Amino acid sequence: MVLDRATQTIQHRQFNDILEYFHSGDTLILNDTRVSARRLEAQRENGLPVEVMLLAPTDDRHWNALLKPARRIAIDKYLILNEGSERIAAKVVGINPDGSRRLAFETPEESLQVANWGKSPLPPYIGTALDRANEERYQTVYSAHSGSAAAPTAGLHFTPEILAAANQSGIGTAFLTLHVGVDTFRPVKTDNTDTHEMHGEAYTLSEETAHTINTSQGKIAAVGTTSVRVLETVARLKNEQQPDANGRVIACQGVSHLFLTPGSPFYGTDAMLTNFHLPRSTLLMLVSAFASREFLLRAYHEAIEANYRFFSFGDAMLIL
Repeated sequence: MVLDRATQTIQHRQFNDILEYFHSGDTLILNDTRVSARRLEAQRENGLPVEVMLLAPTDDRHWNALLKPARRIAIDKYLILNEGSERIAAKVVGINPDGSRRLAFETPEESLQVANWGKSPLPPYIGTALDRANEERYQTVYSAHSGSAAAPTAGLHFTPEILAAANQSGIGTAFLTLHVGVDTFRPVKTDNTDTHEMHGEAYTLSEETAHTINTSQGKIAAVGTTSVRVLETVARLKNEQQPDANGRVIACQGVSHLFLTPGSPFYGTDAMLTNFHLPRSTLLMLVSAFASREFLLRAYHEAIEANYRFFSFGDAMLIL
């Protein structure tokens, strides 16, 4: 689905047609994060089962992890992680502000070993697990830097052939990294968005990508809400720290807590490719801020009538 904000019109196209909406000099901004999280079975010291979702390693021996159930699992407790007949122990050494645990493994080799155990986590609304042979279906073809609990799913639509055709047409590609956290799937539970506590996600925007964006003669098109979040975070930092400098963004890395809602300005993004999102999600609010709430609701009603597929493995929306 293609939304034109200037004319308030909607078109229905195939994804292979996407390059028709871009011209030489435009730039696609792609999030090259890679899903590293693993969902494993484990036992507590008393033998009761617990599900462990390893989110991302913090060094060569430690991981952040979500436990289910977690309430009775305190610091200094041990968990026994299973993969077939193999067992590896992990010690709970800390509790993070979001309730996740910090797990310590005895050796770097054990930490590396469990990174290949279990299953790739999928969003909670997908009931069928991916087997090992198909796990790459939940990675973008340009994924490079491990650290995400979920894929930046707008990028799943791209193939190497489409990216090659873009470059052949003079449409540039540039990469940033934002590691997607599990809070992406958690709904906004307050009626006042000003009181919602936005989760933080680690990002990096390189000197090379900043130079590409700042010297671009065309549109900056963000692939996914994750790319938008980085672009708008670094654009705001640029406006604060270097207001007189040329260009839109600065190269930097950090943790973004940016929460974009209707009425929020956009400084670094001219176009956005995204999927169709869950109600009451921060992602839906971000897209509403970019397209306008009324236009987006009309588009969603039309998508429902046309039997579009929603969410992670669903169809795409291009907003110009």
